[in-house]
Amino acid sequence: MEDRHGLRSTIVTSQLPVSKWHETMGDPTLTDANLDRLVHNAFKVSIKGESMRKTRSKLTKT
Repeated sequence: MEDRHGLRSTIVTSQLPVSKWHETMGDPTLTDANLDRLVHNAFKVSIKGESMRKTRSKLTKT
């Protein structure tokens, strides 16, 4: 992340909310460093609704 910060675009996708990253990543210092670089000047897109996997599996069963 450090090499790309401020130089390149980075797309990160996750099913885990950002608020849960600290407890999941383990090392609070590394998590803070990554979040600082990712969240600052970021565009966040939150998608809500039924999982596409569930929707597609319903379509293939019929």
